[in-house]
Amino acid sequence: MEFLSQTYVALRGPSGALQTPQDTINRLSDRLSPATLLADRRAAVLALKGLSRDCKRDVGDRALSGLLEVLANDAEVDADIGKAVLETLQLLCDTEDGDIASKELGFKYTDQVLTNEKTTHALLSLLGDQNFYTRFAALQYLSTLLHNRRQIVQGYFLKSSDGTRNVVSVLEDKREIIRNEAIVLVQALISQSPDIQKVLAFEGAFEKLFNIVSQEGGVEGGVVTSSALTCVDSLLRFNSSNQSYFRETALPPVLCSLLLFPPNVPIRDPAPQEFALQFWDSQKEKNAALVVGIIGMLVGSKGGGPQEAIAFARCLIELALASNAPTPVKTQSLQLLPQNLTFPLSELTLTPYMPVPETNGEEWDRLEPASALDVLLELALHGEYNGLESRKRNKDGLELRAAAVSVFENIVQKDEVRRAILQTMLPSEGSSGPGPVTPLLHALVAPPNTTSALDVSSVTSTHLATLIFSHLVRSSPRAKALARIIMPSPVSGLAESNAGSFFVPADGTPPAPPPQPEEEDDEPPQSVLHVLSENLSLSFLTRSRASTSDRESREWDRLVIGYLCLLAQWLWEDPQSVRDFLDAGGFGTESAMNLIASRVRLQGRATIYPILNRLGIDTLVGRMARLREDERFKAVGPDTVVLSYPSASHLQPSLRPEKEDEGEIWFDWAFVDFWKSNYYTIQRGLSTEPDQLSSSASGQNAESAILVASLRDMIRSQSQEIEALQHKVKKLTTAKDEEVAVVKAQVDALTLELRQAEEKQKDTEKEQEDLLVLLDEMTSKRKRDKAKLKELGQEVSEDEAEDDCHDDDDDDDDE
Repeated sequence: MEFLSQTYVALRGPSGALQTPQDTINRLSDRLSPATLLADRRAAVLALKGLSRDCKRDVGDRALSGLLEVLANDAEVDADIGKAVLETLQLLCDTEDGDIASKELGFKYTDQVLTNEKTTHALLSLLGDQNFYTRFAALQYLSTLLHNRRQIVQGYFLKSSDGTRNVVSVLEDKREIIRNEAIVLVQALISQSPDIQKVLAFEGAFEKLFNIVSQEGGVEGGVVTSSALTCVDSLLRFNSSNQSYFRETALPPVLCSLLLFPPNVPIRDPAPQEFALQFWDSQKEKNAALVVGIIGMLVGSKGGGPQEAIAFARCLIELALASNAPTPVKTQSLQLLPQNLTFPLSELTLTPYMPVPETNGEEWDRLEPASALDVLLELALHGEYNGLESRKRNKDGLELRAAAVSVFENIVQKDEVRRAILQTMLPSEGSSGPGPVTPLLHALVAPPNTTSALDVSSVTSTHLATLIFSHLVRSSPRAKALARIIMPSPVSGLAESNAGSFFVPADGTPPAPPPQPEEEDDEPPQSVLHVLSENLSLSFLTRSRASTSDRESREWDRLVIGYLCLLAQWLWEDPQSVRDFLDAGGFGTESAMNLIASRVRLQGRATIYPILNRLGIDTLVGRMARLREDERFKAVGPDTVVLSYPSASHLQPSLRPEKEDEGEIWFDWAFVDFWKSNYYTIQRGLSTEPDQLSSSASGQNAESAILVASLRDMIRSQSQEIEALQHKVKKLTTAKDEEVAVVKAQVDALTLELRQAEEKQKDTEKEQEDLLVLLDEMTSKRKRDKAKLKELGQEVSEDEAEDDCHDDDDDDDDE
């Protein structure tokens, strides 16, 4: 009643005369003076709070300074007045609700509040108050000030003596509402401020945030878990100091544990099934994506130990290749693997899983174990879950397969890795027949199906196989030389390549391998270049049929593009491959010539120059320019390969996506970068006659071109000789090492025998010396005894006397 009476008197004015809102606000502002009673100031603040909703400008212009004085002097003393003044200031500085004029007023009053650091420091001090309403209102108001003028508040925060401690302590508050509001405050406070990130991290923010995540149930938690993990990500990202400090704590293994992956599992042991098979919802997917993002950030930065890097890399690989995680999480896991990945994928054995049809993802079949490299290629070629949904071709699925291709590209950066993979496609030593058909080779050389409707999944598999194979041969003369001699067995068609190569153990024993076609003497095995040339010609021929629909024509175009991109990068600066391709009839199709001829630099120009003239140099240059300006070409970037279907839809207006999220792939960034890097060189090369100076990018003349070519041949031959000599040295070194090992073993045995003989001889000599000493002592004792007997008058036998004489004679002789 007293509060109502005081408020009524404050609003009534003298003699009960009616007042305007401005008069009332002026009177209430006067009552904010420290000279008045605390109860009067409390009543005035409450009244101003009610008026600030309708008279925001008047309250702010007349009472803001008084409200700030109340905040500085009374908020810590009285919780009610502190809550009221904070809520009033919140209404004055709010810029979220209202019209444009109200938002401008909010920014205006925010600037007045932040004229100096006094108000900010007072708010940070109030965070140490245990009163619920005071602490909660202070958190909300600080968040509002950060939203309006973040950099100014951050500067004042760094000057505060107790701000860091109070902010971190609020994260430990047992009241969930305050704790959640504190997380929102920390998110805004650390944004783009490495200094604040450091001071909060060293004050224990990491431990407090992970405690919150644990209390909320890990990745199974809700929005609070997501906010806490976002704070952890912000504290670590682009902050090497915090990353180093974080690695020194016991928290890095917790990241893997949040995903239910044991961080210390040996590489030979399989991952637990509770990690591979989990129940997922949208919130868990978001939380897991944040954890994966933090792991990827740590594994991709410098400073981590080898054990940590192996644990993080394996966690990402297992999550992407052998779990039922959502497709976007798998894609993110593959994309975050470092480019210089040293994890041995061929040594890691995975156990993939496949959902049982019509069980809504509640039942899963375990597939046969396979190496991580094989599973990666299987994913890229056939899609997720052994190609179960490859026909749908949604964007998420294509993004995952494109990420798998990108990881494979990083793996084969080293030339020896490329050659090792290509060696598996060659026949064994001493065999004259065709080599084994690996899943990659099968998807690459399988002829397109021309008897029925083109299968979308088959086209995608072949297209991605061309991308993968181009990574094996690009810019590697030795890899190209190996690829030229690959003679795959004949493949019947694409129908068998749609499904994955893994079987389900629950279905019984592994399926028997398909019977190999009988070899015919008149049809020797063809090289991969020859097969690609035939498939390319067949694709062009089928594409030109009048009965082909627009959608099917687009699929044929995509297949042709895949073949051409692979051949372009294979034939570039490789004269022998160009000759083999020409011998295989690679220019039998004029349309193929228009693209392929533009990639053949200057080698063999005397052969193809008449064909270039017949096609028209200007025509070829124009088509190159059209390709570079095509939307499907320009849209490709280092992280953007999958496009929405149909891209460049104006070319075929009748095309419509069968599903809302349908996607397509045309080019990868490696080919786009290859094309842009050599675009002008190709243009100049096309217009140069064989007997003229070559107009290369470096301006070298014909003599220098010939010299460079001869030097290249010399370097190539010397490299081959060096390799042969290295192989011979290795053999000789191995033989020498074996001989040295045998001789060393014999020397060690003889040394041991000699040491034993010397020790035995020393023992014998020591025994002899001991016996001589004993004999001497016995002789001396006997003489002394005889002498004593004579002194005592005892008779000594003559034998004994003679013995003594002999002994004396012996002694004289010795002397």
